[in-house]
Amino acid sequence: MAVVTGWEGRFFDDFKVGDVYRVRYGRTVTENDNIWFTLLTCNTNQIHFNNDYGTKTDFGQCLINSTLTLAIVTGMCVADVSENGFALGWDEVRMPNPLFAGDTIYADTEVLDLRESKSRPGQGVVKVKHRGIKQDGTVVIEMTRSVMVWKRDAAPTVGIFPEPKA
Repeated sequence: MAVVTGWEGRFFDDFKVGDVYRVRYGRTVTENDNIWFTLLTCNTNQIHFNNDYGTKTDFGQCLINSTLTLAIVTGMCVADVSENGFALGWDEVRMPNPLFAGDTIYADTEVLDLRESKSRPGQGVVKVKHRGIKQDGTVVIEMTRSVMVWKRDAAPTVGIFPEPKA
């Protein structure tokens, strides 16, 4: 039996400055997503969960929680960027336009910079810019992020799937 491997994410060796990766799917954000996330994170700003309050604001409705937007876009980009690494941090996050319940968000990533790690020879630092874009093309979030990514030959991914016993 031949095991056919699927997409396993990029390694440091695969990144090139200037490359742009588009996430292959969109994610519609629901009112329930927003309310659950807002209340689970103890955010008491009513703009995220009180429709009556939301209608009395300049937006005319509740806003999707900005940290939910950040989490969704970051998560959407994991397969392309950090599947074989871990985040070092966000350098800048901007929310130029609002996101509302019912909007569908798409994401893309541009590789900004690459450097070998000085302290971890089997890894490198990848700096990227993620964007979250609504269905109508409006950018709702832009962020730069740095990720420590394994080099292919040093990655701890070989032999992690257990062999079934007969």
